[in-house]
Amino acid sequence: MLSAVERKIEQYIIELDDRDVVRLYRKLPHGKRLRAKLILKIAGNSLRVTKTAATVEMIHAASLLHDDVIDDAYTRRNQPSINALYGNKTAIMLGDILYSKGFYELNDIDKNVSKVISNAVTQLSLGELNDVTLSESFNIDKSLYMKMIYQKTASLIEASSEAAAILAGKRVEPYRIYGRNLGLAFQMIDDLLDITSDSKTLGKPALHDFVEGKTTLPYIYLYEKLSADDRSRLVSLHAKRLSTKDQEWIKSQMHKYHIVEQSYGEAKQLIDEAIELMQEAGEPALSGIAKDMIDRSF
Repeated sequence: MLSAVERKIEQYIIELDDRDVVRLYRKLPHGKRLRAKLILKIAGNSLRVTKTAATVEMIHAASLLHDDVIDDAYTRRNQPSINALYGNKTAIMLGDILYSKGFYELNDIDKNVSKVISNAVTQLSLGELNDVTLSESFNIDKSLYMKMIYQKTASLIEASSEAAAILAGKRVEPYRIYGRNLGLAFQMIDDLLDITSDSKTLGKPALHDFVEGKTTLPYIYLYEKLSADDRSRLVSLHAKRLSTKDQEWIKSQMHKYHIVEQSYGEAKQLIDEAIELMQEAGEPALSGIAKDMIDRSF
């Protein structure tokens, strides 16, 4: 079924009648197509469903193009990013083209689906802005972090599940909650992997988020546990290039206070709730997707 989504995206890109856009799009890594998988699992593989999955993946790709420019990221899934290869202007404009084409195609699917996904893109953009704002200083407010990752990551996954439920004529609320929990846990696990995985696995330097100014959940929890002097040291390292000694100190403190376990436990709680909802709804395949989310390598 995913192959049909890939063909539909390719069709949409070719319809733009621009060789450069076709060439640039083919440079993009496709990733795991999580959002498309959710839509197909919930709603089947009718033409409307395939179109919805294709537009959501185009919108997601557009958001990543913009995100790489904002973060000065020069790799994406262990490959050079579009902004690294062709510059920020090209990356931004390709993102705009994918957004615009996605919205255009949404108009022919379903009014309610279009509203759900459009609202998610608004939230996504607000999340990008909040991510930039929060990176200006060391954030100790967990609620601000949770709001930001909901907007930036979870909103589109939530919308994918909700839109699919609408198309399938299913009760929307359990799928909306499932998608939101999945999205929040997905980002929380990503933030943990930035600390626990090696640079080769990540495709970027370890602790890169903290160097970029992002105060993710583990750092918020660590700050709460540290002494006053150690808090000052942690804050002083924020958004700075870290020496090997500094990296080792941060990781040792994370280990000392069981921060990874605490953060992982919170993500797992969200996944467990999502699994329970899908078991009640008779959706074992969606329970499996949720389990895979939490079992990623540390």
